[in-house]
Amino acid sequence: MMNKVRMGIIGLGAEGGMYAGFLADGKVSNMIIGALCDTDPAKKQMAAEKYPDIPFYDNYIEMMQSGHVDAIVTCVPHYLHPQMGIEALKRGIHALVEKPAGVYTKQVRELNEFAASKPELTFGIFFNQRTNSLYQKLKQLIDDGEIGAIRRTNWIITTWWRPQGYYDQSEWRATWGGEGGGVLVNQAPHQLDLMQWICGMPKKVYSNVKYGFQRNIAVEDEVTAMFEYENGATGVFVTCTHDVLGTDRFEILGDKGKIVVDGSKKITIKRLTTPESEMSNSMNMQDVMKIFMGQNTGDIFTEEVLEFGEAFGIQHIAVLENFAANVLDGTPLIAPGSDGIYGVRLANAIHLSSWLGKEIELPFDEDLFLQELNKKVEAENKYPVNQ
Repeated sequence: MMNKVRMGIIGLGAEGGMYAGFLADGKVSNMIIGALCDTDPAKKQMAAEKYPDIPFYDNYIEMMQSGHVDAIVTCVPHYLHPQMGIEALKRGIHALVEKPAGVYTKQVRELNEFAASKPELTFGIFFNQRTNSLYQKLKQLIDDGEIGAIRRTNWIITTWWRPQGYYDQSEWRATWGGEGGGVLVNQAPHQLDLMQWICGMPKKVYSNVKYGFQRNIAVEDEVTAMFEYENGATGVFVTCTHDVLGTDRFEILGDKGKIVVDGSKKITIKRLTTPESEMSNSMNMQDVMKIFMGQNTGDIFTEEVLEFGEAFGIQHIAVLENFAANVLDGTPLIAPGSDGIYGVRLANAIHLSSWLGKEIELPFDEDLFLQELNKKVEAENKYPVNQ
């Protein structure tokens, strides 16, 4: 019986190289490197020096058919994730796709439907932030009703400053045809996933998105999106790649309190002693004045502060271990692959709202989205940005 999963890493860039290092150093107890794959001859040279005993392929189908791997992870441009996931599952190989699951929901749906026809195989997505103890705690607090029904969500996440040089380093980066978008598909997929994982999916999205606002790129580098949830609650999501000072603040207001997450390191929970709706009906104006004067706040709410800090790489290792455990003994996945569609749906809705200049109801017309995306790809091919 297998006791370690042999992982095939497709793409030896920053992510793939990091995973290869973790596995080679024995940091993932139930997984080893089965084979490596990249189309770049320089990566082949690097692998030969660094991992001389590991089989190397420049064709991922050949790697899958080699008998050297039980599973694959897709560290390649976003458009390729669904296709590679399907090719692996087709061949009885477990698939772990990097985030985002794809660029548009139609291709992700195809992957999900194919995976559903292969229930004996493990299909996961690399949402490492779901293994972050801070976000696990936050989800538990919301699920347990600690602050009651959600009234508003608000996440400002602008901590990924990228200079022009970052975009200029490769031709496919920050293009519609190569990457399928900007900050929404490259930097923010984890936050879009966490928002829906913790607070649920909105039913309406309205956005103001700027394309090439502060950078010479075709795709978005500035996003402000507004959500409306099933219960009437609202949400705001702000992200960009031109804020060198950066903010990471996630605030969830409920009927019974408020939770604020600062810098993905600290959770402050303020629990109301009486739900706000009851306070509104029971307080006289004298009590209200006391609140405004800052008196008796201790009677109104209690405060708890939780600090978190995790060493780099722990979350990625946790995803790999959890994925392998699912393959080996059926341990439930923290991030099932089928969950990947939600964040893509949110990103697509934000784009579509800005392209059409109107509020988008979820689910939206997937064919219409693809049509609009293809228009962007075609226009870009006619008029390349960096020329």
